[in-house]
Amino acid sequence: MILYDPSIPASITEFGIQIPIRDSRAINTFQALLDDPKLKSLQKHWHQDRINLTLTRDDLLRVHSAGYVERLYSAALEQEIISTFELIDAEGKYYRYTPETATRPLTELFDRLLIKAAGTVQASRLALQHGFCFSFTGGAHHAQYDFGNGFCVINDVVIAPRKLQHEKLVDKVWIIDVDAHKGDGTAALTADDESIKTLSVHMASGWPLDSLPVLADGTPHPSFVPSDIDIPIESGEEQYYVERLHSGLQKLEEEGTADLAIVVCGADPYEKDELPSTAPLKLSLEQMFERDKLLYSWLIERKIPAVFLMAGGYGDEVWRVYSQFLLWVLHQRY
Repeated sequence: MILYDPSIPASITEFGIQIPIRDSRAINTFQALLDDPKLKSLQKHWHQDRINLTLTRDDLLRVHSAGYVERLYSAALEQEIISTFELIDAEGKYYRYTPETATRPLTELFDRLLIKAAGTVQASRLALQHGFCFSFTGGAHHAQYDFGNGFCVINDVVIAPRKLQHEKLVDKVWIIDVDAHKGDGTAALTADDESIKTLSVHMASGWPLDSLPVLADGTPHPSFVPSDIDIPIESGEEQYYVERLHSGLQKLEEEGTADLAIVVCGADPYEKDELPSTAPLKLSLEQMFERDKLLYSWLIERKIPAVFLMAGGYGDEVWRVYSQFLLWVLHQRY
């Protein structure tokens, strides 16, 4: 099953934000599926075309602080978005932001982010029903308890399992994060939660691990809170990536099983990703395919329902990562 609502753009340029999140990553991926005659004829069986859930403040409050949630629903929202998307540099100048080109107010971005986060919940429910779902939204794994970070305002990766747990649909959840950047917000938010186990394979250096270890208020920076299993990959170690991921999955299994696995399936480790901060990790298209096939097969063999989130992926070429995987998966399932 695939959850793709074509009414929700991936690009955020209409808000004046120039980060290279392109609509092509969703449009081209989906078109590649429709270009397959067999899959085209079966589209009604594998495509869910609307996100029809709505998140409430209570859903956010299971993950984020009351003060932060209040700021998101107040006049402070615009400043929270500017900070989270790093739209002003240290000199007070606009950075990757041209408000004069915006066609929609910056604050309306929050409405879209709520819909995308709701998509993660809906995709998780579909995974519980069908065994597998790939969502074209989700994966905002950098959002922290009391602030947004790294383009992530609210952490849908944790909001979804907490909501499903509240509804008594799941108990134990695994979060397997293969985005280029460490799943730091997810690790910090679930550090004391035995019901959610986290694995993150990521760049050994660079953002967010190049942050100052102490926040402005003197408290430790939560980006350095460890995941249950961390697998740092140095530049030049790409040939060991899949092998180390496999070892990490085996360690995760030693913790017991899970009712649901959430895979933060970023395409940004791909060597043709265009976000500068992903440059230290350069996996080939073939290595990305090996990664994704391993994750899918490993979870299916263990009969663990799995939701894969599109997560990070920047530029004009990352759609190839998603399309090769989804073509393979759908032919496995249909």
